[in-house]
Amino acid sequence: MVLRIIAGEARGRRLSSPEGMDVRPTAGRVREAVFNSLHSLGCLEGADVLDLFAGTGALGLEAVSRGAASATFVESAPPALAALRANIDITGFNDRCRLVPGAVMAELPRLDGGYDVALCDPPYRFDAWPELLGRLPADTVVAESDQAVVPGVGWHVLKQQRYAGTVVVIASRR
Repeated sequence: MVLRIIAGEARGRRLSSPEGMDVRPTAGRVREAVFNSLHSLGCLEGADVLDLFAGTGALGLEAVSRGAASATFVESAPPALAALRANIDITGFNDRCRLVPGAVMAELPRLDGGYDVALCDPPYRFDAWPELLGRLPADTVVAESDQAVVPGVGWHVLKQQRYAGTVVVIASRR
């Protein structure tokens, strides 16, 4: 799969992706739909974005390309970290991106400050959504999964959509 930035400042830039199935970048049509939704909700321009389970960083880099002020990426897999570092360089967003190597659940308490939007694309079969969303330092969340995600207490679902085998939920804090 060829992975590219879809729109904005870095539109068309080809991103690096490690070989194998350990990293599953979000399909282009799903990314486009997600970011069109975030734009229509008015929560992307100038936003501080948190990209959890970042993989190649395609989601967070797309956010910066489309007007987010910054992106913080959390990722633990060494091949994905290498691709993510390369992709930050490819897009030229080094001054707007921060990389936090480590496991998401371990790093969450160490993240400083609040974020406007959190992009959460964990490995499929992830089952710790209540814990993750309960500790998430963000006002809006985009949760991507292979099954429906119920955000739980304190969250209001703004949009839920299925794209083939992927379910995307956009929710905001009440």
